[in-house]
Order: sequence, then C-alpha cells, then structure tokens
Amino acid sequence: MLKEYTKEFAYNLKLASPVMLGMLGHTFVAFADNIMVGQLGTAELAAVSLGNSFIFIAMSLGIGFSTAITPLIAEADASGDIQGGRSAFKHGLYLCTSLGIILFLLLLPAKPLMYLMDQPGEVVELAMPYLDLVAFSLVPLIIFQALKQFSDGLSKTKYPMYATLVANIVNITLNYLLIFGHFGFPKLGIIGAAIGTLVSRILMVLYLWWLLKKNDKCSPYITNFNFKVLHKRTIKKILNLGLPSSMQMLFEVAVFTAAVWLSGVLGKNPQAANQIALNLSSMTYMVATGLSVASMIRVGNQKGLKRFRDLRRIAFSIFLLTFFIDVVFATGFTLLRDWLPTIYLDENDLLNQVDNFEVISIASELLLIAAIFQISDGIQIAVLGALRGLQDVKIPTAITFVAYWIIGFPISYYLGLKTDLGGMGIWIGLLAGLTIAAILLYIRFNYLTKKLILKSEFESSQIKSVSTPSIDK
Repeated sequence: MLKEYTKEFAYNLKLASPVMLGMLGHTFVAFADNIMVGQLGTAELAAVSLGNSFIFIAMSLGIGFSTAITPLIAEADASGDIQGGRSAFKHGLYLCTSLGIILFLLLLPAKPLMYLMDQPGEVVELAMPYLDLVAFSLVPLIIFQALKQFSDGLSKTKYPMYATLVANIVNITLNYLLIFGHFGFPKLGIIGAAIGTLVSRILMVLYLWWLLKKNDKCSPYITNFNFKVLHKRTIKKILNLGLPSSMQMLFEVAVFTAAVWLSGVLGKNPQAANQIALNLSSMTYMVATGLSVASMIRVGNQKGLKRFRDLRRIAFSIFLLTFFIDVVFATGFTLLRDWLPTIYLDENDLLNQVDNFEVISIASELLLIAAIFQISDGIQIAVLGALRGLQDVKIPTAITFVAYWIIGFPISYYLGLKTDLGGMGIWIGLLAGLTIAAILLYIRFNYLTKKLILKSEFESSQIKSVSTPSIDK
C-alpha cells in the first residue's frame, strides 16, 4: 500500500527541486544579510528584522500575483500559440512592474507606523534608512518574478536558478565590502546590506532577461513588445488568477510579520531572536514550497486527464513526502537549537556579550516550537498547492484567513504580551494557526477529490448503461 505513494517520490523531487533551489536562493539573500548584520549587534539585527517585516508583506503580494503568468504561458506553449503567450507575458510583466512601483510608493508613507508600533527607538532609527533602499528593490524583485514565472511556464526552470545564484554572489560580496568597510570601501553598516540587496536584485533581472533573450524558444515571446496596446480581457484574466494566490500568501506572511512586531514590543533582544528563528524556518519552508508547486502541476495534469483516483494518490504521495522531509527538519531544529543561533551572533563580542547570550537563549526556545510547526507548515502549503491544481481558490483563501487571523494571531497576541511566555507565546499562536490551516485545507481537498471520484464513476456507469442495449425476455 505504501509503495503506491513512495514510488512517486523520485519524480516529485525532480519536479520540485528547481523551484526549491530558486526559492532558497531568495531566502539565502536574507540569510546572508542576517548573519553579517548580526556581527554588528542585536540592535542592527532587530532593525533589519523590523525593516524586512514591511518588505515581506509587500513581497508576498507581488510573488503571489506573479504566479498567474505560469499557467497561461504553459497553455500557450503546449498549443504553439506564440502570439497568445507573448500577449500573456506582456500583460503579466506590465501588471507586475506596475504592482512593484505601487508597493514601493505605499511603503514610503508607511514608515512612520514604526513609531506607533511601540518598537524600540534605537531599532526604529536604524531601520528607517534601511527600509528606503530595500523597499525600492521590490520593483526589480517583482519584475524578476514575472520573468521567472514566464521561464517556468516554458519549462526553463534552470534559468531563474542561475540568475538567483549570481544575485547571491553579488549580494554577499557587496555585504562584505560595504557592511564592514573592507578593501577601502566605506563602512556603511546595515545600509551596506540594503545596497547589496538592491544592486543584486537589479542584476538578477538583467541577467535573467539576457538568458531568455538568447534562448531560441524564449526569444519569440519577449520581442516586439508594445505596452501602449493593452487588452482588458487579458488583464482581467491575469487578475482573476493572481489575486487569490496573492491573498493566500499575504495572510500567512502577514501573520509572521505581526509576530515580528509583537516581539518588538517585548524588546530588541526578543525581536532579534524572533528574526533568527523566522529566518531559519523560512529556508525550510522554501523546500515545502517547491513540493507545493509540484503538487499544483501534477494535480492539474491529472484533473485535465480526468484521472481522479490517480490525482488523489499522487497528491497524497506529495503530502507524505513533505511529511517525511519536515520530520527531518524538525529533528535538526531540535538537536541543533542551541548551536544554530550562534551562526548569527558573535559570542566573543565583549561589548554585546550579555545581549548576544540572551538572544541565543530565546532563539533556542523558539526553535523548539519551530521544529514542531515544520510539519504543519509543510503540509498546509503542499495541500494548498493541490487545491490550486484543482483550481479551487476561494474557499482555501477564506480558510487561511480564519486559521491565521481569527485563531492564530489572537493566541499569539494574548500569550505573547499578556502572559510570561513572551516570544514562546507568540510562536505557539503561529503553530496553532498553521496546524488549523493544515487540517482544514486537508479536509477540503479530501472532500473535493472524493466528490470528483464519485461523480466521475457515476457518469461512467451512466454512459455504460446507455451504451449497453437492453434484452427483452
């Protein structure tokens, strides 16, 4: 019985691995920033956390929205409709670029909110200039996402990986030079990290565009653009596909962002510890995201073929694979919880030694809870991908909202700020929200697939009975 599911593991991993690596590349930029900035002190690390909390909300909208491009391009590619594919990509690129600019402009007047959120004054002062540059980097990042989704739609999944790798090299190099002032460069602290992020994201767009332009399959889709001519029907189609996915991603990212703000109320050290645990969890989450994309693709294929029993079996194989992988991550977080936070902070820094030890201690406790919710987080995103493959988006969007904001956030707020649990209480709320989401989304998928199987088999029996002539006795 188990073999029916495990035999799909190899193909699932093959399909998911390019997406995993690409998503991990994005997360590694933040990982490198956090490690290098952490050497400056806990206030600087907390400032990066606070600044990025605003960025993550905007970024989730852009990344979620851009996913609308992939199925349109894949459909055009399968049918040989280059003109239709070019139109879908042009409109998608236009909307993503516009969205990036809008999000950047909205973030600028939102900066004063930091003063109203009861955050540490020292952290807010450091975060302000950092946010300006990283907010502007949203524009090239969301443009890159449009290019990435286009590339994925043509099955050129390696190109975005190459661009992400180049971006990481550039980012780490500029961080080293500008944060610490090596080789005659100015010592800019966290502003240096922001410059590294901005420059690397611009180069990422240019490099991916160049790779696509020189490819014979991709080039016809990205030439002879005329952005003056736009069609409302195509724009509406992309909006209908992209908006629900962006809202689902927003609800989850926003509740984790709220956790950053709540931890900031507790002080700079709890906020820095929260950032460490969140950054580590984000990297393991990207693995689950890759499996979610594989789930969406394979479920969508089986839906088109109307093989609903295979659809259910394949989806369960991905859920099971996700579970096994996240158990490994959970074990790693548990066993290495005291060591992992030391990667981010200098234990030998005598000036900040007391703060650093406190942050490491808090982060170690948070990683225990993070270990548990690896499984809930992985399952909910894998099931969500399967539901997207079924083109079921409205009810899952409502489920994520209820799980994260009606259940999870109130628990985080109460346990984090009204009890002695502090940061642990905040993360218990996150665990509750993720677990409820995983359960409800699974129930939804189980209900829909059973319904599809029964309906399909009933229709088949009806056709069979009609086609079989009756015999008069």
